[in-house]
Amino acid sequence: MRGPRPTGVARVAARAVAVAALGLGVAVLPSAADAHVRVIPESTVAGGWSALTFRVPNESATAVTTQVVVDLPTDTPFLYVSTRPVPGWTATVERAPLDAPVESHGTTLTEAPARVTWTAAPGAEIADGQFQEFAISAGPLPEEVGLDVVLPAHQSYSDGTVVDWDEVAGDGGEPEHPAPVFTTTAVPGDDTVAADDATAAPVADGDASDDAATAGAADEQPDTVARVLGGVGLLLGLAALVVAVVTSRRRGTTA
Repeated sequence: MRGPRPTGVARVAARAVAVAALGLGVAVLPSAADAHVRVIPESTVAGGWSALTFRVPNESATAVTTQVVVDLPTDTPFLYVSTRPVPGWTATVERAPLDAPVESHGTTLTEAPARVTWTAAPGAEIADGQFQEFAISAGPLPEEVGLDVVLPAHQSYSDGTVVDWDEVAGDGGEPEHPAPVFTTTAVPGDDTVAADDATAAPVADGDASDDAATAGAADEQPDTVARVLGGVGLLLGLAALVVAVVTSRRRGTTA
């Protein structure tokens, strides 16, 4: 004998579970920006030092990432740059002469760090569905508050393809291959600088505004985990409701 057909309440609850499952899937899908090479600064305070982490996802289904090159600013050059070791990768910092001497923090610079190159050993490349993070310690940052520090990146693949992440976002929205960028900020609690910032141009949307905070490379992980756990809890609660309604209905029918 077949059991009773689901009641209207049961059907509504089941539909709610399906909708919640769909919503959970959408919530945890990566955004388009997650597929770009981007920089995550440890600190953005003007005039200070910072660890800059470059997150590099592989975007090819048929090739692996073998090399990553990041161009460093030459109009507001860093005095010093060092690299964090990455297993299976070698890193080199190239210095180059400046077009004209630059005064930086009491020092006259005629040359400065110009680019950093990371090269993978066989077996350490970034494969499809993977990403790698490369970090440098650099500074001092420019002393001007609200300045966009653009760090173009160049991603080389095993099939010879090179993707240049060097486009600067404009009024027309985010470009196809935006350059990694962050914006210098004032010292927290500095009311004088904060007042000056009130008349400055607003920070651009996208990675620049996201990276204005001092979060590290794992700043996005807690938010994603919280959304996943919340969605799972919602699904379990609605599933329990469906079971309770259907069970109650069956008991009432067989009584």
